[in-house]
Amino acid sequence: MQSDLLSTATNAKSISMSNEIDHTQLCDKLKAVAQERDKQAFTYLFNFFAPKILRIARNKFPNDSQANEVLQETMSNVWRKAHLFNADKGAATTWVYTVMRNVTFDLLRKIKSNKEDNLSDDIWPIAENMVSEQDTYQDHLAQDNLLNVIDTLPESQREVVKGFYFMEMSQEQLAAQLNLPLGTIKSRLRLALAKLKKQLGEYND
Repeated sequence: MQSDLLSTATNAKSISMSNEIDHTQLCDKLKAVAQERDKQAFTYLFNFFAPKILRIARNKFPNDSQANEVLQETMSNVWRKAHLFNADKGAATTWVYTVMRNVTFDLLRKIKSNKEDNLSDDIWPIAENMVSEQDTYQDHLAQDNLLNVIDTLPESQREVVKGFYFMEMSQEQLAAQLNLPLGTIKSRLRLALAKLKKQLGEYND
């Protein structure tokens, strides 16, 4: 079903759009996919996001097959998880690019599974480059602040935060990967979250 949708979207005529993002329309299309399983709405979203996702992915991965995998997995997840989108919590672009980021992390984790000791250092610069794409991340200023604050944490806390929240690893998985007691992981995570809350509060004052 998902492959049929992707094929339909790929073969559809390109949709003419202005340079300015119509957030309301994108939001409506996501809702149509979530509530009505609307294939035309999905095709619209595919045509809007596919060129941007591919351009970013091709800058991060060494070959087109991996970039295409990011695109296909991202848009498949958009189709399957559209019901999770909440317009009250952010723009449609923010949600889709977050889906893409998670797909990217999953693929990078597979590629770099033999370099787990340096996981944060290897992977995170890619995320920083992704959120600096001004033309596709115009609504990510808050995300930039979060990334900047995370980077101020001590390395021991930073790697736990990134693994837990951005790579969706459990505390048990982090303990095994970092060869640390589970209690140490929990303690580092609590300390890091306390610092993040304090510093993000300062950003918003």
